[in-house]
Amino acid sequence: MPIYEKHGLTAWLVLSAGSFALGACAAAGAVPPAPASTTTSAPAASATPTTTPPPVSDAPPPLASAPKCAGASAGSACPETRPAAKAAAPAAAPESSPGATTPQAVAGNKAIPGGLSRGSAEPYDLELAAGDRAYQNDDLTAAKAHYEKAQKLSSKDPAAQIGLVRVALASSDIPTDFAAAPQNPAMLGLLRKVDAALKLDDGYAPAFVERGRLLLILGNAPEALRALDRAQQLAPEDAETQSALGVALLATGKPAEALTRLRRAAELDPDNAERLTNLGTAHLIQGEVPEAIRAFSRAAALTPNDAKVHGDLGAAYLAQNQTQKALPELDRAVALAPDRATYVSNLSYAYFLAGQLELSISTATKATKLDPKLGSAWINLGTALAKKGDLAAAERAYRRALALDPSDPRPKANLAELAEMKRAASPDKK
Repeated sequence: MPIYEKHGLTAWLVLSAGSFALGACAAAGAVPPAPASTTTSAPAASATPTTTPPPVSDAPPPLASAPKCAGASAGSACPETRPAAKAAAPAAAPESSPGATTPQAVAGNKAIPGGLSRGSAEPYDLELAAGDRAYQNDDLTAAKAHYEKAQKLSSKDPAAQIGLVRVALASSDIPTDFAAAPQNPAMLGLLRKVDAALKLDDGYAPAFVERGRLLLILGNAPEALRALDRAQQLAPEDAETQSALGVALLATGKPAEALTRLRRAAELDPDNAERLTNLGTAHLIQGEVPEAIRAFSRAAALTPNDAKVHGDLGAAYLAQNQTQKALPELDRAVALAPDRATYVSNLSYAYFLAGQLELSISTATKATKLDPKLGSAWINLGTALAKKGDLAAAERAYRRALALDPSDPRPKANLAELAEMKRAASPDKK
């Protein structure tokens, strides 16, 4: 669920679908919008680049601890991502079965950052490592098989159980946004499994991270924050733990504290694009646009084919009124993900700011067809039509946006301004 921040009466900037996710991936996050473009010639447009974040149709972003997406408004979907693997805190050596087959040679086993393996030569730990690799590669079937083998080899270590919880959450169709699934039986069942793992080791940091994520999805913010704070106490040098806590703080209205955690996560894991994307989103929410641009630019250099990163960087440039720099980034996002309505809508907004009116209208029209429920696309279309002088069509577009969300102040403000424009153009005005 993207977190929105108004800029002026009617213009908003929203980050790519899922800027914050309940995992190590980023999901849709809202950003401080570019200055409102309301003038006497046309109502304000609305930019809607989308982290994580299904295209996040005008909803706040997901939290940073689920699939690759981000949000802050209950119920918004976080498509295209799964919870990222968390780094495991040291625990007692697991029991293993003599002669058990291993997924790789004993020599050279190296713990994967954010994984559950501890990097030992134990057959159990080798299975964990294989599960971590499969999980990171989105091969959930293989990950589940390896974690199940690890669990059979050592029933007293919680790592394999946490691995299976991650796989189950990633395999579910449940959105991983804040309060996306209150009282959901599947989420409550996974929470019970995490609690069972904590009975095996009540000092296992990854279990507290997963507990916090699940509680966020269930909508229990206080308990989630307590679990995530406990995780960072146990593993203060784990980037994923810091990231998960940062996103939770952001989603619960504590952006300054969140920024501290997300900055630390990026310091601990400097070459992780998702950490940088989360950090960039937090900077934007704080109004620190230059810092956000630096973080998104670094992420784009690390992952040049990530549509969300380019969309977020384009949104940041728009927030700084650097339209000519925003255009190629937004165009790249659309080229990489042509069916994502939020990227297309943001591109139409950039065209509008660049004075390319016909392109803005055609692009916004495409966005409304890709996602008829994306309010920002209708607002952008209405604004471009109003600028062109087609006030009747502009009014239809604004009314469509208002029907989608009667509480949204943007179409209301634009309709009021449109009425003023009509009165000013009327020959019999008084």
